[in-house]
Amino acid sequence: MKASYQKYILNFKKPSGTSRGIMTIKETFFLFLEENGKKGIGECGILRGLSIDDRPDYEEKLNWVCQNIEAGEEWLLENLIEFPSIQFGVETAFRSFQSNNIFEIFPSEFTNAKKNIPINGLVWMGDKQFMKEQIEEKIQSDFSCIKLKIGAIEFEKELELLQFIRENYPPEKIEIRVDANGAFSANEALKKLQRLSTFRIHSIEQPIKQNQVHLMANLCKETPIPIALDEELIGIFELSEKRKLLQKIKPHYIILKPSLVGGFQGSLQWISLAEEMGIGWWITSALESNIGLNAIAQFTFVQQNPMPQGLGTGSLYTNNFESPLTVKNGFLQYDTAKNWEFDLL
Repeated sequence: MKASYQKYILNFKKPSGTSRGIMTIKETFFLFLEENGKKGIGECGILRGLSIDDRPDYEEKLNWVCQNIEAGEEWLLENLIEFPSIQFGVETAFRSFQSNNIFEIFPSEFTNAKKNIPINGLVWMGDKQFMKEQIEEKIQSDFSCIKLKIGAIEFEKELELLQFIRENYPPEKIEIRVDANGAFSANEALKKLQRLSTFRIHSIEQPIKQNQVHLMANLCKETPIPIALDEELIGIFELSEKRKLLQKIKPHYIILKPSLVGGFQGSLQWISLAEEMGIGWWITSALESNIGLNAIAQFTFVQQNPMPQGLGTGSLYTNNFESPLTVKNGFLQYDTAKNWEFDLL
């Protein structure tokens, strides 16, 4: 078996904002496997500034994977523990290679277009008018769950946006999730959560920055809104450490991005612990191209979680790859009438 990788720059159609800044491009890497004319592909979706494996030796490690591909998937995954996005790429590439269809990673009623995945409509940060336009567009597109990125504009203006939704749509019609990306300071977080709670919010992701375990545990105890851990899970490699973190913080939910938490294996570990402790969970993509999103969506479907999942469609980019992944009426669908257009193989 031979392996190679290729860097690819995804270009945003519009600059997209989070509390960590504005993104105009997204760097990613594709891992290719080939043997006797059979091929496999996986995406190593690194998020600069957030991924634990955002390190100077990242491409060196990709090269190491290519040189050691004959050692097999299991051995590689064991030796890539500090590179979760490469683990995800390796798992996907091997599944892709072993499949009869290079893009069918987890065959299911999703990939044969019999069932769909409910997803949230993501509203990116921007000025109030831009965010309001996105909210209206998501509601018109029949999303029943909307997720707002907050923490970049004035808090009062964000509250006005939430008020706009609630004045027109009760919680039974529109579920609201918010994602602070750690934007609240420790001494203001509880007050802000109390103000947000008047809008009957489903949950808030990562209200304060990660690695403040004691503060987050207290917040989870006192909050009027269920708290979901996101960035908090990044860089926790050992099963015992994962268990300890959840036992200490006792969050209401955890959010799993396979590229950030060790691929499918890492995600399944977190899911198993969460279910054991009565903690809810859902799965989210992390700005991958349609190659990575396809793998995450197929993996998500087979977990059979009925909650809306955080699966973007790749429509953010000007140079993504055409795929059967389609959003309709708040669901991610696999449209078998559409073909893949991927010219890097």
